[in-house]
Amino acid sequence: MIYSVRGNLILMDAGFAVVECGGVGYRVQTSITTQKQLKLNTETMLYTYMNVREDAMELFGFATKGELSTFKMLIGITGVGPKVALAILSDLTSEQIAMCVSSGDSKTLTRANGVGPKLAQRIVLELKDKIKGVTDTAGFDVGKGSVIVDTGNVPKAVAALAVLGYSAADVTPILSKLDPTMPVEAMIAATLKQMA
Repeated sequence: MIYSVRGNLILMDAGFAVVECGGVGYRVQTSITTQKQLKLNTETMLYTYMNVREDAMELFGFATKGELSTFKMLIGITGVGPKVALAILSDLTSEQIAMCVSSGDSKTLTRANGVGPKLAQRIVLELKDKIKGVTDTAGFDVGKGSVIVDTGNVPKAVAALAVLGYSAADVTPILSKLDPTMPVEAMIAATLKQMA
């Protein structure tokens, strides 16, 4: 459908932004995390997801590919629609969500509006299942057979980035250049920055 929109940001309000492209203003629902990165009256580029329902078409926009990937994974979970996924991404960054999943912390997810304890547990369980096949406990990328350096926090960062939709083969070269004793969140942030 519509992968991205680029244009002048002409309006920002609670939960949405309007990006003017070629004389047409696109109303794009955004998370608070994305809105913090936007400036009015500047050229803006948002990665988008178009949700088509029987009674409406909605466009959701994200500042980064990682946030879009996380959104898509979240809406694939039973009980998580686009509005709830956006609420989660408004309260937590993609990196924080990945950390919650990799550490099994469902309580932090309940901070988001519309997420109760049962849904938070389901999110952690289903996203953990999605990354289970990506890396095994020995630190090998099951899909490609490449070895992941098993030092420090690198395996945790690989698993967290897998939740965001990145393959171990893509992130391992970047992570291997970082200090393995860095906090996992810092490793994730540095990797996402280099991949952008």
